[in-house]
Amino acid sequence: MRLRVETARVGHLATVRVNGHPHLVACCFVLTGETLYSAVDAKPKSTVVLQRLDNVAAHPSVSLLVDHYGEDWSALWWVRVDGNARIITSGPEFDRALVDLTAKYEQYRRQPPPGPVIAIDALAWRAWP
Repeated sequence: MRLRVETARVGHLATVRVNGHPHLVACCFVLTGETLYSAVDAKPKSTVVLQRLDNVAAHPSVSLLVDHYGEDWSALWWVRVDGNARIITSGPEFDRALVDLTAKYEQYRRQPPPGPVIAIDALAWRAWP
């Protein structure tokens, strides 16, 4: 289960909006110990002040889902990590998260993420199969 999360290239971050509605977005991430990190990166966006940041500030309970789909349904799987999220804008943990993210994603080595980092402290892991 952990290896699938560590090697996944994209995850789907589920947060809750201030009004209680769900919000789901694809994201790059890295797993370091029992914490997942995702940074606001330089992919085309209108701003680095993203809905997911407001959501985490209002409701820190989040889920990150990674999965594999293919036409061979015997190879399907998903892993969901539920946890509490925090927004980090500076300091040693922020710096370490960026180091780990740039080690995983070559694109981040060329263009480091300019925005805050979301840290998700894992509380529960679920998987299928």
